[in-house]
Amino acid sequence: MAGRRDEQAFSEFVQLRSRALLRTAYLLSGGDHALAEDLLQSALVKAYVALPRLREPRALEAYVRRTLANTATSWWRSRRVRGERLTGGLPEGAVDVPDPVAPDGASEVDERERIWAWVCSLPPRQRAVIVLRYYEDLTEPQTAEVLSCSVGTVKTQAHRALKKLRAMVAGRLPNAVEEAL
Repeated sequence: MAGRRDEQAFSEFVQLRSRALLRTAYLLSGGDHALAEDLLQSALVKAYVALPRLREPRALEAYVRRTLANTATSWWRSRRVRGERLTGGLPEGAVDVPDPVAPDGASEVDERERIWAWVCSLPPRQRAVIVLRYYEDLTEPQTAEVLSCSVGTVKTQAHRALKKLRAMVAGRLPNAVEEAL
């Protein structure tokens, strides 16, 4: 792909990898489907524009993942500066209605949802590391490559994120889940 745009190869890449990349975008966006779709679309456009500059065709997926993480962080920062919320929260004047009591067997789902909410509350760089390391199952070097940082930075961000998650979980979930974090 270096020096030219292979539209057919790019189209095949999008068809083959868009589902997995959308999952990554969903996780990076904090669980917002519409934002995840926008994030992926933006990353794919940036990747298409960058095709002539890519030296290695196999680098395309890593480039898109890096672009997803960087764009998610950029969007989060710009919305934070403007005072917007990415997800969650009630509109002004809305009444908070408590959730109904969960039926039997739903406690595991509730725990996963609470943990996911806590992951979503992490700063974008820490959330990106958690998503790539533990949801996408990338190694530390692979995560560092995707995020264009050192392995040490990945370790530091993961340590800080897990420390925050442990503090959020403390006493709120069964011991088995706490020990897993």
